[in-house]
Amino acid sequence: MMAPNERMRHCAPMRIAQILYSQGFGSRRECSALIHRGEVQVASQIVTDPDADFDTTGLLFQVSGVPWPFHDKALLMLNKPAGLECSRQPQHHASVLSLLPQPLRQRGVQPVGRLDEDTTGLLLLTDDGALLHRLTSPRHHVAKVYEVLTRHPVDAAQLDALRQGVTLRDDPEPARAEAADATGERGLRLTITEGRYHQVKRMLAAVGNRVEALHRSGFGPLQLPADLAPGQWRWLDHAALATPSAAPAGP
Repeated sequence: MMAPNERMRHCAPMRIAQILYSQGFGSRRECSALIHRGEVQVASQIVTDPDADFDTTGLLFQVSGVPWPFHDKALLMLNKPAGLECSRQPQHHASVLSLLPQPLRQRGVQPVGRLDEDTTGLLLLTDDGALLHRLTSPRHHVAKVYEVLTRHPVDAAQLDALRQGVTLRDDPEPARAEAADATGERGLRLTITEGRYHQVKRMLAAVGNRVEALHRSGFGPLQLPADLAPGQWRWLDHAALATPSAAPAGP
């Protein structure tokens, strides 16, 4: 639950120029220029005064004809396609952030953890530092669910070993799956609560198999929606991460 002082701060009126600045629409001067050019609307009315106050609770405004909901802290779900790096400074491929509009990149949204370049599926992004820490800290044991296609058939001995814990190369601490279930002759669904480097691939290698394709379908209480196509994203309500039955918010 939000503390009273946080609720009051969130609901307090804010200058429209400050609203645009906080949402990533450029410098304060650039935001004021957008307003003076008549490119900002609230409730279908053009706003020309940068000092005009608006209650940010549930605020939906438009910039250059594009609707934007106000979010004090951004939280997004993206269906990551293959061929993109989860980094603000990619080395070999384009950044997954290139799929987002400029205002979201400008306000400092970043991936919650990382998916390898060839891994697809559910990726969260936020500019909320406290939430980012909570979701990535090993102490909080946030579950991640992966759909794995393997090179060789999956047998009961491999599944048992994954559940019991396997020793990874160059890592003395065993890695254990919270759940490991076969989904086909060469497929399994793996749930882990850690975030070690290439963990799923290394765990499968430790039991004598190899990952051919990897897709994340779940993160904490969230499941990747069937209607969110690869490369698409949507806003999430922070409450979606607190309630197992919560569903993603609309775009």
